[in-house]
Amino acid sequence: MSERLEIVNVMNILITGGHGQLGRELWQEAQARGHDVKVPSHHQMDITDIKAVRNFMDRHQPVCVINAAAYTQVDKAEIEESLAFAVNKTGCANLAQVCAEREIPLFQVSTDYVFDGQKKAPYLESDPVSPIGVYGLSKAAGETEIRSNLRKHIILRTSWLYGVYGQNFVKTMLKLSGTKENIRVVSDQYGSPTSAGDLTIAILSMAELWHQHSSVDWGTYHYCGQGIVSWHEFAETIIELARRYGEVKTTWVEPITTADFPTKAKRPAFSALDCNLIKTNFGINPKPWRESLRFTIQRLYESKTAVDYTPPDNSLR
Repeated sequence: MSERLEIVNVMNILITGGHGQLGRELWQEAQARGHDVKVPSHHQMDITDIKAVRNFMDRHQPVCVINAAAYTQVDKAEIEESLAFAVNKTGCANLAQVCAEREIPLFQVSTDYVFDGQKKAPYLESDPVSPIGVYGLSKAAGETEIRSNLRKHIILRTSWLYGVYGQNFVKTMLKLSGTKENIRVVSDQYGSPTSAGDLTIAILSMAELWHQHSSVDWGTYHYCGQGIVSWHEFAETIIELARRYGEVKTTWVEPITTADFPTKAKRPAFSALDCNLIKTNFGINPKPWRESLRFTIQRLYESKTAVDYTPPDNSLR
């Protein structure tokens, strides 16, 4: 599945959110690399309860933590603000504090939605955050808590995440392509699609480099698929690739504007991320988004998990 370092010292890794889209990739890949992986469920370790976090980490003694747990329902966050902040802010604060007590690092996954989308060039790690919705606000608050509580941290912002597990845009398009002749997709929002498999390799590579060399350049980094695309072009490419594996009913992906498809939460119009810093400091080079998409769709059809849920309608972003 991945390119691995030639020499890897076994780590005892705690992965939160291990049953989600990214967490399951992390879990499988870490085990494949020979690491000792602990993946507690929400009931086994609630990250919003600092006592639960301490108790679990006391029992299992991880050498590092990867936090893939998050409240990610962008629209629902507008009406469940307290829950979004509990998970995305308080959960991060608790993990950072307990990691600091044990002097171990935290690898945190964050989002392009911490930016407002007004910039015309890919966002740098040093650009000021300015979220325009509750989800982005809660994730930005979580970043702040980690920086305030823990020196040994990596905050890795990503964008437009998809994979073989969970619910995501790629799987929605594949499902709809088998039943809908016309699919309407927003064409005036731009970003960089990111494979959960690729993001997993980046996170574990950073953790392994730290474990082998005892020190890395801590801080905030960006990682996303290489290239910038609209949701509309992303959808067209998904359906084009799907035709290689089976019957596709869709004949037209209709471009629509953000105004044509209003939602509770605002989305950034442009949220591409500059990934040069992670290349410089870790030697990690994101793959072209089309290449990773092709590989993911192949995995989906081979594993027959491409159509495991029904989307709400045919207007997607």
